[in-house]
Amino acid sequence: MKKKILVTGGTGYIGSHTAVELINEGFEVVIIDNLYNSEIEVIERIEKITGTKPGFEVLDICDNEKLTDFFSRNKNISAIIHFAAYKAVGESVRKPLEYYRNNLVSLINLMEAMKKFMVSNLVFSSSCTVYGQPEKLPVTEDAPLQPATSPYGNTKQVGEAIIRDTVSSDENIRAIALRYFNPIGAHPSALIGELPRGIPENLVPYITQTAHGLRDELKVFGNDYDTPDGYCIRDYLHVVDLAKAHVVAVKRLTDGKNKSGYEVFNLGTGQGVSVLEAIQAFERATGVKVKYRVVDRRPGDIEKIWADPSYANIELGWKTISTLDQAMKTAWDWENQIRKK
Repeated sequence: MKKKILVTGGTGYIGSHTAVELINEGFEVVIIDNLYNSEIEVIERIEKITGTKPGFEVLDICDNEKLTDFFSRNKNISAIIHFAAYKAVGESVRKPLEYYRNNLVSLINLMEAMKKFMVSNLVFSSSCTVYGQPEKLPVTEDAPLQPATSPYGNTKQVGEAIIRDTVSSDENIRAIALRYFNPIGAHPSALIGELPRGIPENLVPYITQTAHGLRDELKVFGNDYDTPDGYCIRDYLHVVDLAKAHVVAVKRLTDGKNKSGYEVFNLGTGQGVSVLEAIQAFERATGVKVKYRVVDRRPGDIEKIWADPSYANIELGWKTISTLDQAMKTAWDWENQIRKK
């Protein structure tokens, strides 16, 4: 009998790629999403890639009554992967209350439902933003959490605390927090990928939209940072590599291989790449030039951060496979595919 995995926010960017990898590994997938920042067509695209249509309901997990009703109708859930959250650093600075309400209320509702309906396993979509601007690089899981530089980052810090405290109080609940660095790229089929509404808050869709002519130019937020070329540095990993880490985490929990009730893993390549180097990688991978202009720094942005992923490499047996250029090429293929409509 297939293990049933609930994926919240499963029509979103990382959620949809994870749903594909779960199905490919033989899990039964059920998705709930309020479609705030995604399209229902993603369900058909997941089916096209995998040959299997995941279960799906339109549901906002901030609505506790509807969430409770969902769990009362969906028994035998082996694990939950919780993606459903607002996720843009810049937007969170402009709209902090919306981020706190959505990201924290949804998590509390979900964990209450886990306790009520006896669902034991949770994989939490966390972020490297919990580290703030770290004192030492690369960042290990033992690094002290600095004050968050954005409300988004703070919701991830508080979210982790909520999960950790809940696990400590209830021996029946186990959780893994996956601290992502910067996911980019798209599925090699070009059927699913990152599709932000409005002006992109993340670098790569801004690059691809500019290269395609949807944007006049790419605005780069600052080139006066204390880095080798003055541009912010990030750790960019392919979204398919990231999705596969969630499958490993689910197996670890459902097979009882976790070493404690609450575990944390960094997911990244271990390579710091500047914004300028990322633009150059896109141009190299696609042969397309990107028009960009440097503007003022953006509030909430961290200067430089990249992962030490060795703990995940050893303990989970997971590591990134795709190169930066490969990720950029898949992002461009996806952009071209969606603009054919």
